[in-house]
Order: sequence, then structure tokens, then C-alpha cells
Amino acid sequence: MTGGHSTAMVNDGFQYKLGPPDSGFSLFLADRTKKVHFIRHAEGYHNVETAKTGTNKCLWRGDKPAQEHPLWDARLTPKGIQQAQELRAHLATRPSGGRSFTAFDLVVVSPLTRTLETALHIFGRPRTPGLPAFMDPGLAPEGSPESKMPTEMRVPAPRILVREECRERWGEYVCDGRRPIREIIKEFPGFDFSEVEYDEDMFYEDERESDPHCYERTVQFLEWLNKRPEKCIAVVTHSSFLRHLFGQFGDSLASDDKASLQRLAGNCELRSIVMCSHGSKEGQTTRRMVPNRAASTISNASFSTKK
Repeated sequence: MTGGHSTAMVNDGFQYKLGPPDSGFSLFLADRTKKVHFIRHAEGYHNVETAKTGTNKCLWRGDKPAQEHPLWDARLTPKGIQQAQELRAHLATRPSGGRSFTAFDLVVVSPLTRTLETALHIFGRPRTPGLPAFMDPGLAPEGSPESKMPTEMRVPAPRILVREECRERWGEYVCDGRRPIREIIKEFPGFDFSEVEYDEDMFYEDERESDPHCYERTVQFLEWLNKRPEKCIAVVTHSSFLRHLFGQFGDSLASDDKASLQRLAGNCELRSIVMCSHGSKEGQTTRRMVPNRAASTISNASFSTKK
């Protein structure tokens, strides 16, 4: 987290009980674990407007199509860009895996513009889709002990993969819709959009995505993540997505740890966890996200302001 500290958690509520129930420990098989670093996007213009007005009403579309609202698929502010650059600098000096810096095998990012911009400013140039890691020219961060070795350490840039599953809870608020992929992709060369199924936003609608559906979607994302071969993964996502994800875990944690896991994430906050699969879903097919309607309703002018 920018601002002088980070909150890193090593338990996400998946627990094997051993010894007496109050032993206070859990054991995991190493090959069933992944280290996942969740990052909320940096400050966007919609965050500024809601803070200024003290309400989310500024995010309603009113009587115009949602995509005509100035905060549709909101971008980062200059402060947000600075936050992302500060986190990049923090990761360059954050020890991990026996090195003086933190590097990632994979970065997964929501297809909304503010998360894509956040990923770009934190991780920089992604590895070209399809390029083997050993062919990437990446090096250790400038100024790190590894960069001063007689033979410079090769540190491949991470693959940056865009996935719809980790997007923000959609509906009602115009900032949570996205532009067509054919427009977005031009701004983010090297980002891998190959697993996004729809050009237009087929999920956004006037009604807010229900809590049960969002809870289910976050677990669906974990199921997909569990099948990835990478062991150290960053996920650039959103506050409500994280709230729905972390709120399902931590009941057996100490109260302070539970509060740290489940509290609202700040802009550009890094929250690290170790995910453990119990193996009960290993043979199941990963579920797809399917739109609950044939086409988007974002241009429907029959919206009535509410709440």
C-alpha cells in the first residue's frame, strides 16, 4: 500500500484443522498454494467526484445513455497515476522470493480503463503475448543489488492478461461500465485481451449486480486462478469486487486479522494473500461468465433516478 506501509496477509480462511481446534495453526501442501497480490486501482475521476459531492448520485446516468456520461469507464487522475508509480517503486524494493524486489509471473487485470491504466503504470511494458519468458529482455530493477551483479539478472516482464471476471460490480453507476474492447486495446499494446469474449460491454445494465451474483463471481474467479500454472500472481481489480471476495473468508481468523482482510481497500492498495486449494474442485470445469441478457441496456432512456 502506498503511504508508508503495506498490509500482507498469509491466510485467506482456507484452513486444515490439526491437533486441537484451538491449536492456532494450519498446514498446506505447497503445490496447492499460490501467492496472490490483489491491488485496487489507483484514484479515478469518479472517486474525486463522489468524495466532492458526498454521494454516488453523480454516477447515475440520468436521462441520457450511460456511455455519454463523462464518468463512463472513468480514467485515473494525475494523483492516481502518481499512486501507481509509487507502488511500482515500492515493489522494486520489496523483498520477495530471495530477491530484493517483488516480481510476478502473471498480472491479471479487469478490462475497465482505470485498472488497465493502473497496471500499466505499476508494471510497465508487459511481455509480448506468446513470447517465452526466456526471450524477454527484462532486467532487475535499476539500483537493486541484483542489477549490480557482474552478470545482470534477467527478470522477464510479466504477461498481463485481461479477464472480465475480476471487473467491478456492474450496473447503476456509469463508472463501472466499459468501452468496447476495439477502442481500449489501442491504448494498451502488449496487454493480452484474447480471453475477453465480447467487444461491447454485455454485462453492464441499469440495475446493480446483485450481491449473491457478485459473491459467486468472485469464487468463480478463484476457481479460474487456481488452474493457472503461475505461482506468484498480481490481480488489479476494484473495491467492491474485493469486498465481496474477502467477505467470504476469515471467519476463523483472529479478529484483527479478519478486520485487515475484510476492510475496504484504499486506492492502489496492495493486499497479499496465500490461496490454498483443498482439491475438492480440481476436476471441475471452470465456469464461464454469461451475460444475463441478449444485449446491453445502457442506451435505454427509461431510467428513473432512485435511492
